[in-house]
Amino acid sequence: MAESTCEVEGYDMISKELKERLGLDKSPVAIKFVLREEDIPEGIEKIDENIRHCEMVQRAAQGAMFYATNDEQMCKGGASAIGLMEAPEKIKTGEFYQSLGRFSSLGAAKRTLEEIPKIDPMMKAVIYAPLEDIKYSPDVIVIICTPVQAMKLAQAMVYTRGGKVEASFSGIQSICADAVAGPFTKNTANITMGCSGSRGYADIKEDEVIVGMNGENIGCVVNALVSMK
Repeated sequence: MAESTCEVEGYDMISKELKERLGLDKSPVAIKFVLREEDIPEGIEKIDENIRHCEMVQRAAQGAMFYATNDEQMCKGGASAIGLMEAPEKIKTGEFYQSLGRFSSLGAAKRTLEEIPKIDPMMKAVIYAPLEDIKYSPDVIVIICTPVQAMKLAQAMVYTRGGKVEASFSGIQSICADAVAGPFTKNTANITMGCSGSRGYADIKEDEVIVGMNGENIGCVVNALVSMK
């Protein structure tokens, strides 16, 4: 692979390079947004249970491929962040998170929710899959990794053009808003520390962080990893 291009040979090879060069234990997760359910590629089945978005990402990292509509999303805060529904009123106002003891006041909660990235409620479904198994272009790629692995990813992101990598988070709506909605809407990578929900329900470990990247840029990142010393 040439260091000056973003051309790639296929998502199976991209996933292989990411796993080998970063030492990942789990697969990078390919997220694909679907405006119409009939546009879901043939052979991808709907998940048959109701769980949270962060749990779905973890399932895909461990090898599962499926799609989910809003009906299968147990966490409606996560579902609204990734564009499957309008946010419930108590989430928009911050009341829900204040009631959990995350904020000292409604004002602090609401100001935080206003800054958290979100996708307009326009999506019909979301496809979750290991990166190596897809035959389509992903919108977002999520990697569950250690801080050292995230550091190497950050180095690859700035290898060609320089600059800095953003780490924007508030400890809530981490894998949904920080790692998926942010990269999708802003076309930039983000590193997030997780949240109580993802660590409690999706089994994100104490020594793991989450990196979200726009799928359009993954070729540049992989080529940089190959070229870096």
